[in-house]
Amino acid sequence: MELYEIFMDLALIILAAECFGLIAKKLKAPQVVGQIIAGLIIGPTVLGLVHTSDFIGAMAEIGVMLIMFSAGLETNLKDLMKTGLLALLVACVGVFVPLVGGYFLYSFYHFGGLTAIGSPEFYESLFIGTIMTATSVGITVQVLKEMGKVKTRVGTLILSAAIIDDIIGIVVLTFVISLAGGSDSAGGIADIINKNMGDVAKVIVNVLLFFVFTILAGILIYKVFKVLNKKYPHHRRLPIFGLAFAMLMAFCAEKLFGIADITGAYAAGIILCSLKDSDYVAEKMDISSYMIFGPIFFVNIGLKTQLDSLDSNLLVFAVLFVIVALITKVIGCGGVAKLAKYNLSDSLKVGIGMMTRGEVALIVASKGLSVGIMDQKYFAPVILLIICSSIVSPILLKVLFKKDKNDGNDPDNNEEAPKELETAASAG
Repeated sequence: MELYEIFMDLALIILAAECFGLIAKKLKAPQVVGQIIAGLIIGPTVLGLVHTSDFIGAMAEIGVMLIMFSAGLETNLKDLMKTGLLALLVACVGVFVPLVGGYFLYSFYHFGGLTAIGSPEFYESLFIGTIMTATSVGITVQVLKEMGKVKTRVGTLILSAAIIDDIIGIVVLTFVISLAGGSDSAGGIADIINKNMGDVAKVIVNVLLFFVFTILAGILIYKVFKVLNKKYPHHRRLPIFGLAFAMLMAFCAEKLFGIADITGAYAAGIILCSLKDSDYVAEKMDISSYMIFGPIFFVNIGLKTQLDSLDSNLLVFAVLFVIVALITKVIGCGGVAKLAKYNLSDSLKVGIGMMTRGEVALIVASKGLSVGIMDQKYFAPVILLIICSSIVSPILLKVLFKKDKNDGNDPDNNEEAPKELETAASAG
């Protein structure tokens, strides 16, 4: 591709994202919904004007990184500490219930019953469940930001649980792939587990090391930024250094510890969220995210969608796959919130906020293809899940928050959205 062709692709992406975002806004839907639909229309599925590429994918990755960094900056650290244990429980149950749901769906739909433990069919079924475990926090974060709900109790719980969810998902993925790789070994399932526990243990150790690294680095970096903030209050060099720090943390998370880069970016935001000018830094991040990187991330989801491989049989499975994936997240995550004495509305917000699937589900599915656990044709249902959850979840979240506001039951309805983002959205 010639360099000038990239400019045309970016122009089409930005224009389509803005136009369809405005349409979605007029229809009282979150703008991200319009941006995802824009990707579907200009992408291979409909018009074929723009195709995803390594460059666009990299821009999209920067987009979700900026979104997560801003989310970390806007997080209330005290509330995060309070919801830590509950977030862990929400994430664990939110992984377990979809994992079991996906396993049962694939086993009964394709094999007519439960598969034998240790058989290739067992790992195929378990892997379908593994795809369902992944939560894409980027879309939910953007919706919460649009409504000024990132710092609320529900918003903080969703963010915390989604981050932990991704980490647990990495461990589950490694565990399933390790076992599947040893499925032909002699000695039964116990020997297979013992033989492959090394990879799983390595992932767990890496996760623990990442948290230790984040805490130690966070203490040092926070002190440096606190001095900078005091010496240069409300100065643009603070967000510039902050952005560099977020990118460095994203690199360290992925390269050194095998953790998703967005987790590193979110951790960077958490480290800096207690600064006096953290809101100022977040506002400056929102400008770049709103104008170019954010729209590219959401449009790119639509660009990746190719549904031409769906036949009638696969379509039925795809519909069931989407339904089970959505419902199990609501039951698992929302159920834990309800047991923790959240009211029904807030419990549904937590469950629906955790419903979205995105880049993590794509990564899991791609890994399954590369190791031969999953057939290529099942990539289409995964894409359909990403599209449906990315559209349904933001709409339902907005309806629930609006309903609480109209009923006067929302204790956080006076919270303001970031001013830069709000101004940009109104000007759009």
